[in-house]
Amino acid sequence: MKKFLALFLTVFMVFALAACGGGNEGANEGENNEGEGTADTGEVKTIRAGIGLNDAHPQYKGLLRFKEIVEEKSNGQIVVETYHSGQLGDDRTMTEALQLGTQEVVIPSTAPLANFVPEFSVFDFPFLFPSEEVADEVLDGEVGQKFLGMLEPQNLVGLAYWENGFRQVSNSKKAVATAADFKGLKLRTMENDLHLEAFRALGANPTPMAFTELFTAMQQGTVDGQENPFATIYLSKFYEVQDHVSNTNHIYSPFVFLMSKSFFDGLNDEQKQIVQDAATEAGQYQRELNREANAQYLADLQEAGMTYTEITPEAHAEMKALVQPVIDKYAERIGQETVQEVYDAIEAASK
Repeated sequence: MKKFLALFLTVFMVFALAACGGGNEGANEGENNEGEGTADTGEVKTIRAGIGLNDAHPQYKGLLRFKEIVEEKSNGQIVVETYHSGQLGDDRTMTEALQLGTQEVVIPSTAPLANFVPEFSVFDFPFLFPSEEVADEVLDGEVGQKFLGMLEPQNLVGLAYWENGFRQVSNSKKAVATAADFKGLKLRTMENDLHLEAFRALGANPTPMAFTELFTAMQQGTVDGQENPFATIYLSKFYEVQDHVSNTNHIYSPFVFLMSKSFFDGLNDEQKQIVQDAATEAGQYQRELNREANAQYLADLQEAGMTYTEITPEAHAEMKALVQPVIDKYAERIGQETVQEVYDAIEAASK
């Protein structure tokens, strides 16, 4: 009788444990399937998004639009915190923070981004894009998307191109109308070897420094001038320490909307689509604002007392000829096939 009771209890325990194990396995599978591809219902994800420019710039207004779209479409499950004026560091510092996963979004120009993916240097070739419309078509098209794909091995995800715009030279010494007028000018540039060599080829003395240090450097005479789009020149109040501005249009500078790959990979499919669509939609809005602003701010700079110098097509051609050896050098470094692909896309978009 004791043996029979012991055997009965043993069999009962085996079946009980099997039943419990099977129930748990089914529950886990059900939970995973239910959550896949849909918005989470608990955890709120936070995006810390930083830029170097101030809160009056079209870039920041575009960032606010991104925040609005993401928070609305995600029903508040993704929250966007925005930081302007270099509060989280300069573009390079913030890009490195994305790689480390300690920040989620930054929108740098392609120039500092070339330190991470050298191929992006092609977009900083002087006099590359003939117009904003051609730049849009190339960057939003197959070639531009191919370049965004190059970012992933650097733990970065490129979601869209925004616009900094055509860069212009300002300084406190003299009017710049021809290539000869660059001689001896100490100009602040971004931390980008191609930019530095191009300005040396024009006869200037380029000095790389963080944008957040620029106003003080011009005020103290550490540098004579700088190069940025009209909107940046006006909104940063450079007219207070600069006397001359010219439409050099020497580089069309895109912004690249970057997200930390570790953060992006942690989103489900629905959330990924939300941030992708928001970056694209906000980027279109930002481009429109930027173009309206640059036209207005040129007039505002003159009203603030700056002397504006219109550069002739012949002077532009001379400048391009002087920097062509630099372009050829970097085309060789990047790879002729990659560079030619960009040139072909520009030619097609220009027709």
